[in-house]
Amino acid sequence: MAVPKRRSSKSRQKKRRGANRWSAPVLKDCPECGSKVPSHIACPSCGYYRDRQVLDVEAL
Repeated sequence: MAVPKRRSSKSRQKKRRGANRWSAPVLKDCPECGSKVPSHIACPSCGYYRDRQVLDVEAL
């Protein structure tokens, strides 16, 4: 059975595990205006969240 000869340091463990940690945020299309929005966030351009108006956004 393969057993490591020496204990691996904390920095080596963190380097190995940190390689898979970061991922780009998933952006979805807003059903009202079509802009890209993170999930579970009200759309900053139109103010809709789950098919209802939750923010007052002034028209530019």
